[in-house]
Amino acid sequence: MRYVSTRGQAPVLGFEDVLLAGLARDGGLYVPEVWPALSAVEIRGLSGKSYAETATKVLVPYVGGALGDDDLRQLLTEAYRGFGHAAVAPLKQIGPRHWLLELFHGPTLAFKDYALQAVGRLFDWVLAKRGERVTIVGATSGDTGSAAIEACRDRAAIDIFILFPKDRVSEVQRRQMTTVDSANVHCIALDGTFDDCQDMVKAMFNDQGFRDRHRLSAVNSINWVRIAVQIAYYAAAAVALGAPDRRIAFAVPTGNFGNVFSAYAARRMGFPIERLILGSNSNDILTRFLASAEMSMAPVEPTLSPSMDIQVSSNFERLLFEALGRDGSRVAEILRRFREDRRFRLEAAAMGQIRGLFEGHRLDDAGTVEVIRRVYRETGELIDPHTAIGVAAAERSRLDPGMPIVSLATAHPAKFADAIERAVGFRPKLPERLAAVMGAKERFQGMPNDLEAVEAFIADRVRS
Repeated sequence: MRYVSTRGQAPVLGFEDVLLAGLARDGGLYVPEVWPALSAVEIRGLSGKSYAETATKVLVPYVGGALGDDDLRQLLTEAYRGFGHAAVAPLKQIGPRHWLLELFHGPTLAFKDYALQAVGRLFDWVLAKRGERVTIVGATSGDTGSAAIEACRDRAAIDIFILFPKDRVSEVQRRQMTTVDSANVHCIALDGTFDDCQDMVKAMFNDQGFRDRHRLSAVNSINWVRIAVQIAYYAAAAVALGAPDRRIAFAVPTGNFGNVFSAYAARRMGFPIERLILGSNSNDILTRFLASAEMSMAPVEPTLSPSMDIQVSSNFERLLFEALGRDGSRVAEILRRFREDRRFRLEAAAMGQIRGLFEGHRLDDAGTVEVIRRVYRETGELIDPHTAIGVAAAERSRLDPGMPIVSLATAHPAKFADAIERAVGFRPKLPERLAAVMGAKERFQGMPNDLEAVEAFIADRVRS
């Protein structure tokens, strides 16, 4: 398996180099040169398999022989061994054809654990094999940071620096990052929004001297391997509900477009995904785009669902690449204009491809609170604000009445206790692993939105 950049000018890489590279040198994102596919027989054969076995079957084509099948299976078994549910990613029915896919049973109680617990181990394997070390830099709107830190803490060949927007993540999310007492972990509270953090990370990767000097790597969803690992929970849910013989739809609360692009990849592999339904909060750039064919930036609004407080969805570039016939030069030009003009309009043919699979729905904070309240009243289930937005999008979608629809439950409700209390009148009980961080000492550095200052901070703290 080889990987190409969405902008067409970076070297073609194999699996190991794509894992370590993160962002392509031309500023693009890596995708498979050719999409692998599983046959109906292979998909049917996943019925009854463990989550680690399903993940192995999905990932083998992307690894491309770089790691043996048995070694990959062992790595994934270890990655998911400590998760808090025997099924790892259980399905829970909340309506006649509506299911929740619970993705909060990992160590930081958010869906990011499902990829990053595997990615951290893959980094260890490659770096040990090569005798190398890396500096991971990442931006987070809430959950990626703590999941990445948990996956990379105390690893001898990795230093990790996580940027988060100051005062724009929940207290639990912040403390999950800043209370980790490990010499290789560094947290930066940046003045600005998540988009500013994300732009800062991309600027560091595009500073070729700094990138090479400190061997930068990424664990954000700009890293292809993270996208690939997430395919497994879409595959497992589809098979549990009848794939390959039954079509299915997924509703995904969406900010940076990485999670839902993993669903797109699952469809390209042959899983019968009929519809992908995006849920947006007030930062609804993707919903507006699907309605109008125009992608236009707006100021980021703080909401009850902070992990989705994003106006520039990095992973949309991967879908744009596919919709434009894999023309990297056109992708690069469109995104250059987008940065300059803060908007672009997509042609009818490309929009037709995208709308054939995707739809989007918006929900503001008042609506989010109401959905949390109603779901609890009707089912007894507490859902976090991000999940509530996905549930609302699923309910608004017009699908074949017989088709199952799965809403992704992306975080434990206790991570957003203020929103839950506002909706149902009480605070959810903190799981033991969360309760421990609430009184622990925090370690982080506040910094201005200044590339030179952040690079100096990192350079001063990278271990030799």
